[in-house]
Amino acid sequence: MELIPRLLLIFVKFVAIFASTLQSAYIWACGRRIRPYGLPANINPLLALSIQELRTRLCRRQITAVDLVDAYIDRIKLVNSRLNAVVSERFAQALRDAANADERIAAAGEDVAQLFEKQPLLGLPVTVKESCALANMSFTVGSLARNEHKATADGVVVARIRAAGAIPLLVSATPEYCYSTDTDTLLNGRCVNPFDFERTPGGSSGGEGALIGAGASLFGIGSDIGGSIRIPSLFCGIFGHKPTGGVVTPAGHFPDSSDADFQQYLVVGPMSRFAVDLPQLLELMAGEQAVQLRLHEPLQLNQLQVHYALGFQGLNGWMHQQVEPEIKASILKAVEHLQKQEIPVHQAKLSGFDNSLEIALGGIARLRQMPFVLDAGPAAGAESKVRETLKQLVQSLYGKSCNTTNALIFDLMRRCNAFMSVQKLEKYHREALALTRELTQLLGVNGVLLFPTMHAPAPKHGWTPLQLWGVDYTLLFNVLGLPATHVPMGLNAKGLPIGFSVIAAPYQDRLCLRVAVELERAFGGWQSLYAKKT
Repeated sequence: MELIPRLLLIFVKFVAIFASTLQSAYIWACGRRIRPYGLPANINPLLALSIQELRTRLCRRQITAVDLVDAYIDRIKLVNSRLNAVVSERFAQALRDAANADERIAAAGEDVAQLFEKQPLLGLPVTVKESCALANMSFTVGSLARNEHKATADGVVVARIRAAGAIPLLVSATPEYCYSTDTDTLLNGRCVNPFDFERTPGGSSGGEGALIGAGASLFGIGSDIGGSIRIPSLFCGIFGHKPTGGVVTPAGHFPDSSDADFQQYLVVGPMSRFAVDLPQLLELMAGEQAVQLRLHEPLQLNQLQVHYALGFQGLNGWMHQQVEPEIKASILKAVEHLQKQEIPVHQAKLSGFDNSLEIALGGIARLRQMPFVLDAGPAAGAESKVRETLKQLVQSLYGKSCNTTNALIFDLMRRCNAFMSVQKLEKYHREALALTRELTQLLGVNGVLLFPTMHAPAPKHGWTPLQLWGVDYTLLFNVLGLPATHVPMGLNAKGLPIGFSVIAAPYQDRLCLRVAVELERAFGGWQSLYAKKT
């Protein structure tokens, strides 16, 4: 363990405890109740169907792509005035694409099934995180400095999904450069959580999380380098999968890097309300690399072995903010259900996680070619860049900077090598490689680990700098290269989504997805939003 990161972690923990106590006292004194989210209920039955169900109906010509795309456009228009999740839309073009899909389906005659074998997403709408390039659409990634940027071509994964027949509707909001767990920028404003407007939808795939959680997107293309798929999935109550490192290319993503580790840490992956849709989406996103994942091999639940942990353990666990009881209870509820399916279950002892913070932050700090939000100029020395970043960070607290606070915190952490020496960075890199080997051996080809996605559900706006210091719950698995699926497990007493991650050894993504499908069947998965009176 390293002194400075650990002192910061403990400081943040006690600040969070103090702030939570003050908030609770204020709510009690004022008699305030949880603010209702106020989103209207889904009334169009098409919006309640999975990809599989919709494809069957399109194939049988029971519905049209135009009606489906139009239904999602109407829903987006209805909710986005509150969510602020859309950066730029292509609704008119999407309707033309849908009409073209209908013409092709009609012309296929009795060969329509073969048409859908070649293009399994034909006529189905998709939303795209803005950092995943969609040709001719906004590519600012929440940055004032990139205000005029547009993508000149589709990123590789976006192109694969479009080649499968999907129809992009829009690009959705991200934090500045994706460097935050809160989607709130000076360029696009604040994106809010569909379950509580006073809370964040997470980041960096926050716009996707908000739209999908609100039932306004069938599925989304997200990206994840430190939890950017899984954290919004937790906060917005949906499924999200971070693939094995290196299986799904980040080509066409911003930010990018030529660092070899970056190509392993940053992954593009699917986000959806329906776990049953994830395997095929992952297969399409992975392209030729999908063969490594063996997604079509039969897999019975009783072939699995389940390990679980309720958070970090020992001294490391004490230093972190405590995992909320309702998240722990969701893991134990899943454990009980899986035991009833006669699956062996073991509580894991994860001593290799003792340096989780150093391994996680050190992995990102080692990335030398990833861009900074604050470009201090090539001639500036390292110390002057740190000073300028710190200066802008302080100014951002008063609204005097052109960059956001969380992004500058991320910059500062990287410029300071995560407050560790270069030699220590290499030491923890070696520990990461050893831990990957240890977990690969523990989980093998049939084991999964149930583990908190984060220690708490969505925080209120403005409090995410405290949440950032729990990012090793997710970032650790990017650095280790392990696949992870976030599974929603209902709502807590405040009406906020809770859940946890299912993690497997490298290239065993199908195990994560199989458990997610079973838990969706058993516990319902995504919770539909219903309008409430204020």
